[in-house]
Amino acid sequence: MHRPAPPAAPRHRTVQGPAGRLHLVEQGAGPLVLLIHGFPESWYSWRRQLPALAAAGYRAVAPDVRGYGRSSRPAPADAYRMLDLVEDNVALVHALGEEQAVVVGHDWGSGIAAASALLRPEVFRAVGLLSVPYTPPGGPRPTDVFARMGGDQEFYVSYFQEPGRAEAEMEPDIRGWLAGFYAAMSADTMPARDEPDPHFVARTGGRLRDRFPAGKLPAWLTEDDLDAYAGEFERTGMTGALNRYRAMDRDWEDLAPYEGAPIEQPSLFIGGALDASTAWMADAIDAHPATLPGLTSAHILDGCGHWTQQERPEEVNRLLTAWLASLHD
Repeated sequence: MHRPAPPAAPRHRTVQGPAGRLHLVEQGAGPLVLLIHGFPESWYSWRRQLPALAAAGYRAVAPDVRGYGRSSRPAPADAYRMLDLVEDNVALVHALGEEQAVVVGHDWGSGIAAASALLRPEVFRAVGLLSVPYTPPGGPRPTDVFARMGGDQEFYVSYFQEPGRAEAEMEPDIRGWLAGFYAAMSADTMPARDEPDPHFVARTGGRLRDRFPAGKLPAWLTEDDLDAYAGEFERTGMTGALNRYRAMDRDWEDLAPYEGAPIEQPSLFIGGALDASTAWMADAIDAHPATLPGLTSAHILDGCGHWTQQERPEEVNRLLTAWLASLHD
């Protein structure tokens, strides 16, 4: 019996973006699917999806977002506004010789994917969101919202705002910091759900890592995986990644004309039942019938934490490929 040949190995490439170099990893041939990572990760977070999508007949492309990995890292925090990241995605599509793509994102990548679909619907024909649901632009200023979430302590987004402060905590031991941060939001290493989520807040004058769980790595994260992530941030530092948080208020101003706007294209949402984002943003998930009228596939994975496609790669691959196939029905 004839069996189709497996897809060729992933290939690293660099293309020109609006701010300089955009590094990507691609595998397979067929309709283009962009996979946008979150914080604090890289293209590597999609290592289990690239071959699965390629085997299913897609051209899967996972870039390093601006500020990460081998992509360029502009110095000003203002260079990490959402408008610029959307244009990076558009530039990627065109540099790859295509006019349209499906865009899928996780964590901050979910927000970037959603903004790409909202602002450039002629380029992004469908959008998949992992872990972080869609929230239309508008509402209070983001830094005001996150300041309230911390109560008498500091919510992590607020903690990240001051240039240099979080870097001073992270960069002396990037590998150890990443291990603790990944463990804090992984289903098998996070605090029990009847406890508060202390790893998202810093005591006044303290550090985030003081609240991280200690012990073994999450089941999805091998020592080699951790080395892959840590090696990139040890080379680049953390500022490029943190600048996404520091541009949030600028996004609020830039996207004001889109206040309350839904995303009309076909969409997918996958969240983890044990992910704090699922609890914090329950209202946004409940609002998806109005904010994502094209939503055709929505799933909350039992026993899954925040790192959705890494904690549950086989299940995510199955859901993702089924949704992608439905776009052609």
